[in-house]
Amino acid sequence: MNYLDFEKPLAEIEGKAEELRAMGRANPAMDIAKEAEALDRKSDILLKDLYKSLTPWQKCQVARHPDRPHTKDYIEELFSEFTPLAGDRGFADDHAVMGGIARFNDQPVVVIGHEKGHDTKSRIERNFGMARPEGYRKAVRLMDLADRFNLPVITLIDTPGAYPGKGAEERGQAEAIARSTAKCLEIGVPLLSIVVGEGGSGGAVAFATANRIAMLEHSVYSVISPEGCASILWKDAEKMREAAEALRLTAQDLQKLGVIDRIIKEPAGGAQRGRKETVEAVGKAIEAMLADMAGKKRAEIIKDRRQKFLAMGTKGLAA
Repeated sequence: MNYLDFEKPLAEIEGKAEELRAMGRANPAMDIAKEAEALDRKSDILLKDLYKSLTPWQKCQVARHPDRPHTKDYIEELFSEFTPLAGDRGFADDHAVMGGIARFNDQPVVVIGHEKGHDTKSRIERNFGMARPEGYRKAVRLMDLADRFNLPVITLIDTPGAYPGKGAEERGQAEAIARSTAKCLEIGVPLLSIVVGEGGSGGAVAFATANRIAMLEHSVYSVISPEGCASILWKDAEKMREAAEALRLTAQDLQKLGVIDRIIKEPAGGAQRGRKETVEAVGKAIEAMLADMAGKKRAEIIKDRRQKFLAMGTKGLAA
């Protein structure tokens, strides 16, 4: 288990419990079961207390945890007959973006998502989930395909943001993000988005301009990363805690603001401590959102999506 900074007291207790069990395995005559169980109970209480009142910055840390399920995990567990479709038909294939045709509960769908990778090799291959222009153009191609064959689109968001490299900018990064966002608004099929980790900047909005948006309980979604915001406002990236507070990037804040529609509860200790339960919860949320959009005609679907985004920022204002 990879422990976060604020989980250090928990790491100590769980480490002591494991040391006791190791001693018991080495010397069966020692009776350490009760002591180990007491430490387990103590760690369970501490875990619940820690995650009951996370600060926005701590939620950022949880959202970035390397052991959280990623797009590849969700596709493997929730979708059947997944057929990956590669390339933007213009430049190259972007491994930071996964996409293809699949079945969800036997219903044909198109699924698209950012993939960060799970170890050093795959993270480098996937560019840590930061898409280049060809990734967004691939997504546009897949959304066009979904629109043509009347297939719902499901997007899984988990990116620090679009890749800011020189090559990406030379190939039209901003234009590709804008076209992907516009395509989200244009298609006449249901578009559902789930933020499963980080939802960073325009790189996330390009996939999440959807009819229904859900977030995992400890995920984050913002116009810029806390570090980037702090660097711009205070010229000091170390003020990321203050920036995280100001950005209102938690699922709870965004639901109050009307940016997202639902929060998907995570197991105690976050998705990284209950991967199976988290994947199942995301599956139930997708099922519910698909049911909510069922039977709507093309014009109604487009109008629903446009009105959702035009209404953002007006919540609580006088008519």
